[in-house]
Amino acid sequence: MIIAPSVLTADLSNLAVACKQAVDSGLDWLHLDIMDGNFVPNLTFGPPVIKSLRKALGEKPVFDAHLMVSNAEDCYMDYIEAGCNHLSVHIEAATHIHRLVTAIREAGASVGVVINPGTPLEGVLEILTEIDLVLVMSVNPGFGGQSFIPSVETKIRRLKLAIDDQVSNGGRPVQIQIDGGVKAHNIGEIASWGVTNFVVGSGLFNDTASVAENLQHIMSSYEQYNG
Repeated sequence: MIIAPSVLTADLSNLAVACKQAVDSGLDWLHLDIMDGNFVPNLTFGPPVIKSLRKALGEKPVFDAHLMVSNAEDCYMDYIEAGCNHLSVHIEAATHIHRLVTAIREAGASVGVVINPGTPLEGVLEILTEIDLVLVMSVNPGFGGQSFIPSVETKIRRLKLAIDDQVSNGGRPVQIQIDGGVKAHNIGEIASWGVTNFVVGSGLFNDTASVAENLQHIMSSYEQYNG
């Protein structure tokens, strides 16, 4: 099980400190939401900020970049060079998705594809043998703090069956990651669908408790649900 804090919901005026709190709490992944103001309406940060974060945090954390951009084919290398270990790209935004995921892997990063709530699963299944992770959006991308869309359960369960079938035939294991509205009250149920990698934003970074305290609450809820 991986919990990947979404740094977009952290204190952006003191981002390195907020990320260090997450890492010091035992979280190895940091989820970086990259938005270009084109593919999605919001605009966040890019390679210079990521490079500064890498310098501040060292080599330990996995930088998990979610590229919500319309030109991932042109800019993916900028994010790898800035320090990202993993890139997830939207199947809706890539003209040649197979070529793109192959190029990312050859550049030295692990690679995932992302599907929005309204996107059919079939496109992902076509390239399942070539990727390390599928990020299922349980909110529409572009802004933090949205409510969870429960209808993604069916999509996740279908995806889990396809991955299990692939692995049973000697193929690549693929993580299922979810992003959007994941909190302590629902993480256990979501895990039962087959998700192993959870992007958590305001459930970790908020004004009511520290990251460590929020993480403890999330893990307690997860363990209570899953025995």
